[in-house]
Amino acid sequence: MLYSQATPEWKRVKLRELLASGSIQQFPGAFNPLSARLIEEKGFAGVYISGAVLANDLGLPDIGLTTLTEVATRAGQIARMTDLPAIVDADTGFGEPMNVARTVQEIENAGLAGLHIEDQFNPKRCGHLDGKNVVDLDTATKRIRAAADARRDPNFLIMARTDIRAVDGLQAAKDRAKALVDAGADAIFPEAMRDLHEFRAIRDAVDVPILANMTEFGKSDLFTKDQLQNVGVNMVIYPVTLLRSAMGAAERVLDTLRNLGTQQVRVPEMLTRARLYDLLDYESYNKFDSDVFNFQIPDIR
Repeated sequence: MLYSQATPEWKRVKLRELLASGSIQQFPGAFNPLSARLIEEKGFAGVYISGAVLANDLGLPDIGLTTLTEVATRAGQIARMTDLPAIVDADTGFGEPMNVARTVQEIENAGLAGLHIEDQFNPKRCGHLDGKNVVDLDTATKRIRAAADARRDPNFLIMARTDIRAVDGLQAAKDRAKALVDAGADAIFPEAMRDLHEFRAIRDAVDVPILANMTEFGKSDLFTKDQLQNVGVNMVIYPVTLLRSAMGAAERVLDTLRNLGTQQVRVPEMLTRARLYDLLDYESYNKFDSDVFNFQIPDIR
């Protein structure tokens, strides 16, 4: 009922425990608060909040157009709906080191368990597109150092993402990952790795948890969690999977409405009224007012 019963501090401790467990953790990407609750119900370890999804949900491309306020607000709305730890994509930190410091504190205030900050230039672009540019090492490490210094809760996770593999190759990615850990990163997100060998190379280069991004239509094959665990990956995200699935379903329903004049043939594919109310925990609101839920819901509705 209402929001999560777990405090942000508890979620941050839980995230640290998950990453130290020795088992790979799956974090599907939530595209709204209700999908975060569904992720929890299905038994996943945590929730990921993608910068691309936040931008796309506003009808914008993933090129750094969203603001800190928009990201912190929406991420907070999503995180508060679940007892699972949630981490958010904070792009390049929304500015220079001072801005990065403020970003960390605003994201902490929003109740997130952690964030990641990348080493691209602004305007940034999706990590699985060609033509990316990365900042120099000094700039990249200053961002992470500012982030680590700014947090108030020592369990808030600072993850460094590097996109340098696509620009300067695997050795550069290994070198940068090491430097970002030295600057204070608690975990490393090596973006757009080409194969399992490359994930293993990053694993061998650093002694902190590493993340794999299993996004559809990207540079990486869609490896299984077992394949990724076997090369030492600690956490895997599926950032846009649910948004793509939901929008694909929406498009098919709209086509059906347009072509047939009714949605009837699509109804069996939909979340039923009963299932939606169950997910919302509708009945529990009777605690406040017995007139809230005093009806029967037909299973087919």
